[in-house]
Amino acid sequence: MKHKFRNLRFFRVLIPAALLVAFAPFPTPDVTLTERYFQVEAKSFEFFPAELYVNPGDHVTIELTATDVVHGLFIDGYDLEVRAEPGQPATLTFVADRPGSFRTRCSVTCGDMHPFMIGKLHVGPNRLLWRGMGLTLLAVLAVILLPRRYAL
Repeated sequence: MKHKFRNLRFFRVLIPAALLVAFAPFPTPDVTLTERYFQVEAKSFEFFPAELYVNPGDHVTIELTATDVVHGLFIDGYDLEVRAEPGQPATLTFVADRPGSFRTRCSVTCGDMHPFMIGKLHVGPNRLLWRGMGLTLLAVLAVILLPRRYAL
């Protein structure tokens, strides 16, 4: 009977802690807005680098270089596009004013694998990662600290 009350007290602490980690708003740090410059290479149905990370409010410049055929870079959610021919880089400049993750894709049909030529633009910190790590830590603590009723 004593274990039952100890478990109940433990869950009265664990459940609010899990809800806090999962849903509490993150503090907004003071971030200095900067100029972000990326050189993105498009070739063989891939972008390199495929993922770009910026802060909200940053001025972003993407220089797209195509090395094999004509490629384009379209950013979903921003409705921005740039096209580059082989040997002739093209530049796209914008302000990252929408937080979130946005898919980037090739906007010029460049071959059979064209639909798979995608990437990501991440505007803001990866909060989902930190929330997942916090919930994982709570789960590990629950397994370690819960008394074992049915020990082998």
